[in-house]
Amino acid sequence: MTDKLTVSVLGTGIMGAAMARNLLRAGHTVRAWNRTRAKAEPLAADGAHVAGTPAEAVEGADVVLTMLHDGAAALDVMREAAPALRSGAAWVQSTTAGIEAIDDLTAFAREHGLVFFDAPVLGTRQPAEAGQLLVLAAGPSEHRAAVIPVFDAVGARTVWTGEDGAAGSATRLKLVANSWVIAATAAAGEVLALAQALGVDPQSFFDAIGGGPLDMGYLRAKSALILDDRLSPAQFAVGTAAKDARLIVQAGERNGLRLDVAAASAERLERAAAQGHADEDMAAAYFASFDPADRPSA
Repeated sequence: MTDKLTVSVLGTGIMGAAMARNLLRAGHTVRAWNRTRAKAEPLAADGAHVAGTPAEAVEGADVVLTMLHDGAAALDVMREAAPALRSGAAWVQSTTAGIEAIDDLTAFAREHGLVFFDAPVLGTRQPAEAGQLLVLAAGPSEHRAAVIPVFDAVGARTVWTGEDGAAGSATRLKLVANSWVIAATAAAGEVLALAQALGVDPQSFFDAIGGGPLDMGYLRAKSALILDDRLSPAQFAVGTAAKDARLIVQAGERNGLRLDVAAASAERLERAAAQGHADEDMAAAYFASFDPADRPSA
């Protein structure tokens, strides 16, 4: 197979649009679709064919890449695309879909003769735009040549977790990683909220932990978004993080675990979304510590 592919990108939000641009830069043909067409239209200036329907987007595609809100959305869109899907095409499923959705997604792939790759990514807006995502992937070795050029275009590194995408090993690793990201972000927001309530200058906290084992670049990065009022455009939106947190809680429950931090983080993110912060960076969960009427000036 040639290294230059026709790739259908279904879902051109923060991550999907960045991935589509990097595929174009790598010389691939990109056919893009998004439910809200206005989010896909800017890709035309980069050379993408912006399709009006999922079926139009997947016409002639060697690889179909889905980057949608959740597993249900991915399945619905693929059903819309079904009449034009080519048997034998690779389906790179990069949506953070959760474990329970994997069976339905892989059943669809089998029904339509698609080679299924479970391939969520780690990273936010900036690494996505730079083509520096970490791709977590599972799928058959004999078909990987069809998708490696895609992974090379969007990511700095690919970690293969298994031979069978249906086993969901990549999705499982993504949920473990996101559980840490979400917990760390929630903790950063609470630290700043508590500092404000107690009249403590946040910088004095950073000075106290600076250079020691409690210091962390991620803490400083997320705190800076809050303190400098740079929550838009989002690196990883509150609404998406809330969905992922719920998937993590469900995965724990499915395996007999009670994940108290993940559950509390989901509630904080959902509360922040209800206060109007759904499209801001997930660091905006900070505001969930306050009554909306007393919204602070970070």
